Amino acid sequence: MDRRNFIKLGGGVALTPAALSLLSAFDGARALGAPRAAKGAKALRPVTLGFIALTDCASLVMAKELGYFEDRGLDVTLVKQASWPATRDALLTGQIDGAHCLFGMPFSVATGIGGTAGNTSLKIAMVLNNNGQAITLKKDYAAAGYANLAKARKVLEAKTPTMAMTFPGGTHDMWLRYWLRAAHADAAVSIIPIPPPQMVANMSVGTMDGYCVGEPWNAVAVDQGIGFTAIATQDIWTNHPEKALVVNETFATAKEDVLADVIAATLKASKWLDQRANRTKSASVLGVPEYVNATASSIEGRLAGNYQLGAGLGAKSFKGDYMAFYRDGDVNFPRRAHAIWFLAQYRRLGLLKTDPDYTKLADAILLQDLYTKVAKAENVAVPGDDMAPFTVKLDNATFDPAKPQLEVKRA
Repeated sequence: MDRRNFIKLGGGVALTPAALSLLSAFDGARALGAPRAAKGAKALRPVTLGFIALTDCASLVMAKELGYFEDRGLDVTLVKQASWPATRDALLTGQIDGAHCLFGMPFSVATGIGGTAGNTSLKIAMVLNNNGQAITLKKDYAAAGYANLAKARKVLEAKTPTMAMTFPGGTHDMWLRYWLRAAHADAAVSIIPIPPPQMVANMSVGTMDGYCVGEPWNAVAVDQGIGFTAIATQDIWTNHPEKALVVNETFATAKEDVLADVIAATLKASKWLDQRANRTKSASVLGVPEYVNATASSIEGRLAGNYQLGAGLGAKSFKGDYMAFYRDGDVNFPRRAHAIWFLAQYRRLGLLKTDPDYTKLADAILLQDLYTKVAKAENVAVPGDDMAPFTVKLDNATFDPAKPQLEVKRA
């Protein structure tokens, strides 16, 4: 909904305070952007993109609200999705062209964990953000502390909790399972899927004892006094891939020129978001009901790297490794090494019984050529570490994408 349509919906009826707040947020966002396309210009090309109510949908939201999509000749409609399975289905059936989506989802679908094995029709056009997720536990588990594997193991084994993630084989599922394995507590925990915006409510009524999800739903649990942050995902794997712009095969092949413009506009918004002064502005825009539907304060703190941990654990500030959308282009390039890491974890953590074709799946899903073409046209540097080994911070494990079987065999 743009400002004009919002005003039309208001008609002659007096606007409520909530409506006025939403309108103000739209005005503030529009004022930040470039001039709109002139009247009489070429007709805008329609694109429908899905998103989940999470802080890291910001680059798509701000590309729309700042007018960057429109400047590229695009009429982008953002459609809030109820869950990641709903997002998957909307992509596969063509109800939406693309989405703010879990980096792991296309690989989960292709391997049959979260879809039909062999289906590689979901493509990753670019990465939208690094970092910025967390594992939240109930206050009763506060003895686990922050980022302490030994304490976490002791508490988890004593309580044998139920934990939630958002989609089998997705990023939150991987961070949760990886953390549990590093703490040698995976056998003590059962894991269920819950949609991101429903995490806090479900934990408050006892559906589960903890969860891994994106912000602001970890901060909200702290704000409401029902949970604490046991670890942020940047302390699991610093600068990990998180959400991606995922598109269906039809959009990627039949409308490649349109997709290229979506990527370019999103890159511009990503760069804008990584200017620290813009984090406060974006939090106000994201918080409105049609987007994340949370208070700006719940969004802004962790968006700026300032974490209140809850349960008497104090605060933690991240200086350079909080949620990032650009980092001079390092965020956005979809790397084969990262794709192969996810596939290797599926085997290592027991989600797959046999080895997938690591390289074939990575090549089938990542739209590296298109991203590189757009990035060069926009003077965005393309990193040269596509298949470089990297180290996961939590357990100091080095992963070599040329040898995924070594990761699979690791305890």
